[in-house]
Amino acid sequence: MTTVAPADAPADAPAARPRRTGVLRQSGTVAWRQLVQIKHSPETLLEVGIQPVMFVFMFAFVLAGAMAGSRHAYLQFAVPGLIVQSTVLITARTAIGLNTDVTKGLFDRLRSLPISRTAPLIGRIAADFVMLLWSIALLLGFSILLSFRVTTHWYQLAPMLLLVWVFSFSLSWAAILAGLKASSPENVQALAFGIMLPLTFLSDSFVVAKTMPGWLQAIVKVNPVTMLADSIRGMLVGGPVAEPVTKTLIACAVLLVVFVPLTLRAYHRER
Repeated sequence: MTTVAPADAPADAPAARPRRTGVLRQSGTVAWRQLVQIKHSPETLLEVGIQPVMFVFMFAFVLAGAMAGSRHAYLQFAVPGLIVQSTVLITARTAIGLNTDVTKGLFDRLRSLPISRTAPLIGRIAADFVMLLWSIALLLGFSILLSFRVTTHWYQLAPMLLLVWVFSFSLSWAAILAGLKASSPENVQALAFGIMLPLTFLSDSFVVAKTMPGWLQAIVKVNPVTMLADSIRGMLVGGPVAEPVTKTLIACAVLLVVFVPLTLRAYHRER
């Protein structure tokens, strides 16, 4: 006896998408794809690593004397800010890389697969966070060679990296939105760096906020970059930790609440 398929079930119906339990695995696969490409373009590691090293060099030998009187004193203040700057710049790289993948049609191919629609986005964020870890490792290593010292405890690096990951993940959704909206990698590069660099310098990452005009101090205090820089500074060289960490987490929650829905809507509608 032959079983007849229901008339309303098309023969070429696409396979059902997997449950959300597979999102992490699928995102990991996408991230691995991004990282494997490094063996074909190892200069990517140099590109991501050379920038923080150059900033440490310039801050130590060009600005330290004028800003703090000695190289050691200024590095103790500025290295946490440089870690934050690397985090912000990596999110700009996320926007540029994602826009390149979209314009080349990679995301159209991924969307045709039976995977979660958010997996390509989360995978891109995860891959770039690995690159951020590489950048931070070089930054800290070179800073230590130039007299920077962790004056609290080395185990503070673990919660510091966790906080950096939370901040990077939250800010990346804003970067992804920029990547989706821009018409070309060149445009998204101009947009990303035009926003990210002022975000860094309008903070107390490299200059004590009290030296700024009063109206600018008000902006600096509500800047999430300031909150993260103060958190890292407290963890690595001493100072308040609980208050800036709490403020950083609140800022991250606001970023997620605002930009995740906007990004997913733009991704589903425009791509």
